[in-house]
Amino acid sequence: MKTLSQSATEPAFVQNPYPFYESARAAGPFFHWAEYGMACTGNWAAVNAILRDRRFGREAPPEKAPAIPDHLAPFYAVEAHSMLELEPPRHTRLRSLVLRAFTSRRIAALAPEIETLSHELIETFPAGKVDLLQHFGQKLPVIIIARLLGVPEAMAPDLLSWSNAMVGMYMAGRTRATEDRAVAATEAFVAFMRSYVEERRARPADDLITHLIAAEEAGDRLTTDELITTCILLLNAGHEATVHTIGNGVKTLLQTATPRALISPDTIEPTVEEILRFDPALHLFTRWAYEDVEVMGQTFSRGEQVGLLLAAANRDPGQWEDPARFRPDRPAKPNATFGAGLHFCVGAPLARLELQIALPILFARLPNLSLAEAPEYADVYHFHGLKRLLVSA
Repeated sequence: MKTLSQSATEPAFVQNPYPFYESARAAGPFFHWAEYGMACTGNWAAVNAILRDRRFGREAPPEKAPAIPDHLAPFYAVEAHSMLELEPPRHTRLRSLVLRAFTSRRIAALAPEIETLSHELIETFPAGKVDLLQHFGQKLPVIIIARLLGVPEAMAPDLLSWSNAMVGMYMAGRTRATEDRAVAATEAFVAFMRSYVEERRARPADDLITHLIAAEEAGDRLTTDELITTCILLLNAGHEATVHTIGNGVKTLLQTATPRALISPDTIEPTVEEILRFDPALHLFTRWAYEDVEVMGQTFSRGEQVGLLLAAANRDPGQWEDPARFRPDRPAKPNATFGAGLHFCVGAPLARLELQIALPILFARLPNLSLAEAPEYADVYHFHGLKRLLVSA
């Protein structure tokens, strides 16, 4: 296995990580990423296989569980109840209870609200140049998730601030200041959600928090701590990725001069799938080996971590023809953006719905939409998203 060196905060990589991914793929199915100290893969078949292989998982084996510094205890106390970080049987129980409340019918019912909100946000755009991320990409998902959960829409700025601070824990080059901001945000978020959950226990409403409280299987329900963590996860995971996807997607549509006929309500689904494949929001996800496992000639020992490069897998020429080209009419195939297997993203249907509704409205309302400056990506790896998206309408 070849060792490659690449800082995830190096400016050229931040702006365009794909050349490194191609170099890594040329080294074989797996390579050793020196800066991360682990084997990684951007090979589609390997990524897909590991995501679905129960011999790999998110939860660290007991002997590998890292010691948690005292100053990070509040953050990891929340993570301890996150189905994103757990394996069966706890993951099975949590996911089953969450899906009883977070139903496809409940998500589909949000369509009219997403449509109305998209129009309302566009109508508030300032005259002249506008940062589409600030005025549209950030606001749409956070307001929708606030409405879905049932928390006051006026809390959206706080939710956004807390989310941004907490996901800083997953970014390359995090510092003590990053950690302190994440802990402060966690404590504020938990305090708010705890009071709100108790209020909903006393006064149920037709919202997701009430339905999560009521969700039951074989007499089992979510504890208050599990409820709080689930609400935080639904906001942070869904919101952060959707913001970046809207930004990356609009940037790509404008830079490639994608015909408006491919961004209409009737043709948007394959265009959205190509946006998700071509430049996704999440680039690196890790798994632990739970036993000695061989994948495509590479042996992993129990307790080893492997990095899955989702964005690189989405551009594997073994899976897609001409993968570095944006083709909205590309024949449909599964991509790695939402993961696969046990941990497939529960928020994927909502993210797709938001994109499928919001993008046609945006381009129909603003037929002269164009870039007002060259977009720059922010230094937020493992995520991949823009600093801002300045457009002229």
